[in-house]
Amino acid sequence: MAALPASLAGSSKGSFAYFTIKDRLPQILTRVIDTLHRHKNEFFEEHGEKGIEAEKNTISLLSKLRNELQTDKPLVPLDDNLPDVPLWNQYLEYQQNLLAGNEKPSWFQSPWLYVECYMYRRIHEALLQNPPIDDYDVFKEIKFHSFFESQQAIIALCTYLQELRKNIEDLDEKQLQREFFKLLQVSLWGNKCDLSISASEDNSQKVNSLELLDDLKHFILVDDMESIWSLLINIKKRRSPKEVTRIDIVLDNAGFELITDLVLADFLLSSKLVTEIHFHGKCIPWYVSDTTKHDFNWTIKQLQSANNRWMSKCGITWEGSIRKGVMVYHDHIFWTLPHEFCSMAQVATDLYTELQKSNLIIFKGDLNYRKLTGDRKWEFTVPFHQALNKFHPAPLCSLRTLKSDVQVGLKLGQGEQLVTSEPDWMITGKYGVVQFDMSL
Repeated sequence: MAALPASLAGSSKGSFAYFTIKDRLPQILTRVIDTLHRHKNEFFEEHGEKGIEAEKNTISLLSKLRNELQTDKPLVPLDDNLPDVPLWNQYLEYQQNLLAGNEKPSWFQSPWLYVECYMYRRIHEALLQNPPIDDYDVFKEIKFHSFFESQQAIIALCTYLQELRKNIEDLDEKQLQREFFKLLQVSLWGNKCDLSISASEDNSQKVNSLELLDDLKHFILVDDMESIWSLLINIKKRRSPKEVTRIDIVLDNAGFELITDLVLADFLLSSKLVTEIHFHGKCIPWYVSDTTKHDFNWTIKQLQSANNRWMSKCGITWEGSIRKGVMVYHDHIFWTLPHEFCSMAQVATDLYTELQKSNLIIFKGDLNYRKLTGDRKWEFTVPFHQALNKFHPAPLCSLRTLKSDVQVGLKLGQGEQLVTSEPDWMITGKYGVVQFDMSL
């Protein structure tokens, strides 16, 4: 078997990885420090002097972390009491074994995927080591802001869904397919609102995404929607009354994107294309805007109590689906490890076994795509299946807008043409892919 290409890393000066580690990550750390500082009074009100002491100590650890990053210091083992610590520290050893002599993995010399994940895990460690603020989500405020700033777009989507549900039973196969394609694309473009890319600047959805679909269609570089549809419709036609059809959605961002995923899930259940939807989120705050269990539950509660009748109807319906067990939320430490997905079967056998129960796994967003493909310097034309490197728990697809230097499965010359016409086409979120892999 041919050797895998090299990992993307900050050692390539001028690359997006280099720019991210040099500029974006320190900016995110600075914002985290500012957030803690701004909430000093709140910590004092809740916890007295202990709260102030914890805030000071956390800021001191985060400032030290920022300095280590900016001066390319060696990465150090984790030292808190979460169950993932041994896996992180084994991974550090593994990276060290790949290096020559006595070299130690450092910020710019290690794989970008690893050091970026490592920074978010170290942010969490700094808080864990400082109770009573150890369960504080430093990104909560910005996630809430993004949700409220996207209200008009959320209302438009909830209204569309409720209208669609009224006569969903009467839709013929062609109409059903058209609605599926529409909501799949809404979920794809919902991924534009990514706060780790804008270094947590406001990036909310201000417009009705349904109205933009025609304009955005030609920015989809790989479009496997037909294949995904044919998988689902064939399963539905063959399904016996008591049989389960299960879709798993590996979530990305909270806020507007999460709403697009819930709307897609609702459509899949209402149209009886599937009978169960399993959502997978993060168990700690991650990549600024990634969905945690708290974000998931908070979002549904916000919808339920909204002044808009269609928003509240969605919230009530989804709460009911969760109670009935047809919508299920899971989290697992694997999603916040630095490992690429091809190592899941060894590192998180329980999660891999769970995903094998699925009829289709939808991976949302850029980070999931990077982990699916190992975040490597693949040629643009390498098949998606090959880049997955034997990761096949079930048929899977990636809905992703491009925000990093990895893309596979393109037609001959397609990538090169884009490089010439738009040098930064891979990092702006302007282009998207709906990529599918059926083979097991």
